[in-house]
Amino acid sequence: MKHANDNVPILISLNDVCKLTSLSRTMINRLRSEGRFPAAADLGERRMAFVRAEVIQWIESKIAARARLSQKAA
Repeated sequence: MKHANDNVPILISLNDVCKLTSLSRTMINRLRSEGRFPAAADLGERRMAFVRAEVIQWIESKIAARARLSQKAA
């Protein structure tokens, strides 16, 4: 059974992003400013969130890159 909100993106806080990636807030913000991390959604004054699926995709791309590097070294 599908629910009406199944396709709604799940937003997570910067603190949750830090937990998922094991990176500091400073590093996340640096990567964002360099365009190397998913953009945050502005939710209002002093509040932002990230799309969880985009952060997970970023993590998966890092894992895939690791696998490609280890294949080249072999």
